[in-house]
Amino acid sequence: MIELKNITKKYADFTAVDNLSLSVRKGEVFGFIGPNGAGKTTTIKIMGGVLKPTSGSVKIADLDIKDHPEAAKGKIGFIPDRPYLYEKLTGMEFLKFTSDLYGVTENGLEKKAEKELERFSLLDWSNELIESYSHGMRQRLIFASALLHDPEVIIVDEPMVGLDPMAIMMIKDLFVDLAKRGVTIFMSTHTLTVAEDICDRIGVIHRGRLIATGTTEDLKREARITEADLEKVFINLTSQQEQADAA
Repeated sequence: MIELKNITKKYADFTAVDNLSLSVRKGEVFGFIGPNGAGKTTTIKIMGGVLKPTSGSVKIADLDIKDHPEAAKGKIGFIPDRPYLYEKLTGMEFLKFTSDLYGVTENGLEKKAEKELERFSLLDWSNELIESYSHGMRQRLIFASALLHDPEVIIVDEPMVGLDPMAIMMIKDLFVDLAKRGVTIFMSTHTLTVAEDICDRIGVIHRGRLIATGTTEDLKREARITEADLEKVFINLTSQQEQADAA
């Protein structure tokens, strides 16, 4: 469902993403973890069609995003880490604006928008200006807008930032439910407990390179730790890579 092949992104002499290849299956929840500056957000922006790679290719649902940008992006629900919202719109107006971008027909749109707003506890605020929303409410509105066109793939960068514990639990349950229905989730996160709880597989990126991929148990074996949480595994894997680079 998602295929990255030899993705490289350079800024002058700095390589943000270095020859990264991975694939994510239909209905899989894939976690993407790494230190700050490792290349997570750059990779996600390339997958979402926001950035062009220096080299390499991205396929979403067998559509090359370079050759078929509109069709490929139409398959994606994209949730960036710092979403931009038009604050002078109401929540409902923003969903209608988003639906226009994705070509969602007017037939039944209002009911679907209301359903998404209710799912994210925003229905009572649907006619209030976004400028009056809290950070958590804005984040939930972005989730609602990303699901409005029934995407086959959800790409999300730091989904839990600014959410309260109840909202975090709801998002975790939502991702698991969507995956059961065949939606592919690609999630970058620093919240390693969330990745450990819901991800089928996890990829570890460090200095722009994918250094490990697999289930939590696979990563434990690679880190040579059998009894540890994902945080300890992550630290060991990145430390091993730094030692190898130094050598």
